[in-house]
Amino acid sequence: MSALPLDTTTLAAAEPEEALTPGRMLAYGAPGFAGAAMAIPIGILMPRFYSDVVLAPLGTIALAMAIARSLDALTDPLMGWISDRTRSRWGRRKPWIALGVPPCAVIFYLLFAPPESLSGQPAGIWFGVTFALYYLFHTIYQIPHGALGAELALDYNERSRLFGVQSLFILVGVMVAAVAPAVLQDGLGMENERQVYALIAGAFAAALVILYSVLLRYVPERADFKDRESNPLVPGVRRALRNRPFRVLFIAGIIGSVPAAIPGILAPYYTTYVLGVENPDTWLGLLLIVYFGTGLLAVPMWMWLARRHGKLWTIILSSSIGIVGGSTLFFIPPQAVELVVAIFFLMGISSSTGLVILPSMGADVIDYDEFLTGKRREAQFGSFWAIMPKFVAIPGAAVPLAILSWVGYVPNQVQSPEVVLSIRLMLGVFPAAFNIAAIVVLLRYPISQIVHEKIRAGIRAHTEGEEFADPITGSLVAAPHLRAVDDEIGWFLDSFSPRELKRVIRKGAANARLDVLLAAAVSLAFTAGAIATAFATVPDLSHEPGPATVFAVVAAGLGITATVFHLLRLAPAQKLAASDIPAERIRAHLADTAAG
Repeated sequence: MSALPLDTTTLAAAEPEEALTPGRMLAYGAPGFAGAAMAIPIGILMPRFYSDVVLAPLGTIALAMAIARSLDALTDPLMGWISDRTRSRWGRRKPWIALGVPPCAVIFYLLFAPPESLSGQPAGIWFGVTFALYYLFHTIYQIPHGALGAELALDYNERSRLFGVQSLFILVGVMVAAVAPAVLQDGLGMENERQVYALIAGAFAAALVILYSVLLRYVPERADFKDRESNPLVPGVRRALRNRPFRVLFIAGIIGSVPAAIPGILAPYYTTYVLGVENPDTWLGLLLIVYFGTGLLAVPMWMWLARRHGKLWTIILSSSIGIVGGSTLFFIPPQAVELVVAIFFLMGISSSTGLVILPSMGADVIDYDEFLTGKRREAQFGSFWAIMPKFVAIPGAAVPLAILSWVGYVPNQVQSPEVVLSIRLMLGVFPAAFNIAAIVVLLRYPISQIVHEKIRAGIRAHTEGEEFADPITGSLVAAPHLRAVDDEIGWFLDSFSPRELKRVIRKGAANARLDVLLAAAVSLAFTAGAIATAFATVPDLSHEPGPATVFAVVAAGLGITATVFHLLRLAPAQKLAASDIPAERIRAHLADTAAG
């Protein structure tokens, strides 16, 4: 399948200063239908499909998921940085969307159409390879797509409308994907589950290509953003972490991501082995329809509340509703499906706020970064939000399956009390505890509509060469282009930690090379130790890995990411050793970073 077509006349259009037209909102949001329709088979149906239908070992599935998502988390920041630095006549985002969508669609189909001759460990290997490739190409197009949305709408409330429209497509896609297996099996009489999932995967893959073709044709990039100066990767990471609103969303996202995958992963096991209902797939489809259907209906309400009372309090109210509903699942007795439907209705009301509000809050944070730095880094910020939550979500996605295997799960059999209790705890208690902690962190988020209006006013003042008071800290911030030389040195020094810069002051610039090499060596040794631990806990492929193996794989992924991060600092360390930056300038930089 060839790359998607790019429309050069659309890309040459001027920046859309006016409010986004409904057509552009629809064209931007429509691919969410296919993306969400693909996410349901990936996140909910796939584990049971491979464990109970393809008969791949459950532990092998867990290990393959951990490895693939670790590699995926490494590619996110690189893709964000690459997209922000791309300079082409087609823009910064569209070339990567056109490159990533077609192969992702093909791999998605192959993931759900494994050869019928495969079972056991060979099927697990097929799953691991296609799963990893799917997320690689998904990253290539999804990071730029998210960045495009952050730059399309600049108004505080218009952003909520844009992502609200997208969330409608996402929720419809989820609902279609949720009922598709039951419709094909019960309604049309298709009994071969392999054929059912292959047909579903082919339809959703085709929809992905078609809808992104529409986006590429009708949604322009902002002309004045396409040629903005970007930044080095490592300093960009450090400056993002000094951005207070970003830190709040980042930490809350990490905490909330730990259990995020658990409901989707365990829902099929819950309906089958805890509720013990007949036709569990049919009931699962009904529960998903109730959950996402109420979320779809609630989108206008959340948009109204965000406009009336602000995004922060809207997301807190929504999370509280979800916590109350989800925690009650622990106590539901077998066969009480009517009660579970009512709980999923309550939880569904809160299901759409993350799709509407969180991307809009993230775009506000990007505006604040532009006020501070003068740069537009939509893709890099989007990748930052993705990488650590993905790392912590790996245990959320893989460990539940490993735990089930560890406590004695047997496919298609009545489960032991230990397995049933594990499903109840992981589905009902763990997510509620983590989500409460995320709310506590979110209470420190500082950007309201009034603050955001001041941020946009500050950006306009900077374009006129005027300094402007930081709406959050109150300190005066000079226009970035008036501090260009000094700011260039600051970005360069951000390649090094405060501890390393203090050692440079004491021992000389040549010491920075030793510090960077030592950090890279430590990260590499950590990675090697984690890989050795993974192999030690799984002596051969005939043994199913347990939670210790999954955590070792996650640790190895973190180690690889840290090693790459430090290796990217070798060239700046060499340049620092040959420079004549005075100690006074380094001290001033340390003072500025401490104040931030």
